[in-house]
Amino acid sequence: MNLLALVFMLVAVVQAHTVLLPPHGKQCFFEHLKANDELSISYQVGSRDPNNAEQYTIDFYIISPNDKTRVSKSGVDHGDESIKADMTGRYKYCFSNERSSRVDLDVSFNVHGVVYIDVNDPKSDTLDYAIKKLAELTSDVKAEQNYLVIRERTHRNTAESTNSRVKWWSLFQIVVVAANSLFQIYYLKRFFEVKSVV
Repeated sequence: MNLLALVFMLVAVVQAHTVLLPPHGKQCFFEHLKANDELSISYQVGSRDPNNAEQYTIDFYIISPNDKTRVSKSGVDHGDESIKADMTGRYKYCFSNERSSRVDLDVSFNVHGVVYIDVNDPKSDTLDYAIKKLAELTSDVKAEQNYLVIRERTHRNTAESTNSRVKWWSLFQIVVVAANSLFQIYYLKRFFEVKSVV
C-alpha cells in the first residue's frame, strides 16, 4: 500500500489552462512548493480574433515566497520556464498584458509540478524513478501539443488574412484593367474617326 501511495506522489501534476488577458490586464496564479520541488510553466499567446494575423506579446514572471523575482520575461509570445524551489512557500507566476491597450489576448499555459524525491534514498525504487520520468515526458508531450494547436491557429489566421488581401487586390486589378481597356477603345475609336469639315 505504501508503494502505491509513493507512486501517486511521484506522478507529475499537470494542469492545462487558458486565460483571457484584457488590455492593461494581469492574471496571477499561485503554487505551493516545498524546497527542491520543480515548477515548469509552458505558455503560448494568441488572439481569438480570426481576422487578426498579428503575433502579440506579454510579460511573464515568477516570484518566490520572499518576493524575489526568479524569472522575468518581457515581450514574449511563447515560452517554457522552469524553477527549482529554494524554499518552501507560495510561488506566484503572472501573465501581464499591461503594455497593450488594443486587444484581448488568449494565453494557454501548462503547469508541471514535480515533487522532489531523492533517488539515492534507499527507500526509493528504480520503478518509482521510471514512473516519474515517464510522467514528466508525458506532460512535456502534452504541453508541446497544446503549443502546436495555438501556433496552428495563429498561422491559420495569418493565411486567411493574406488570402483575403489577395482576393481584394485581384478584384482591384480587374477593375483597373477593365477601365484601361474601355479608355483605350474609346480613345482609339475617336482617333480613327473621320472628321468632315463643312
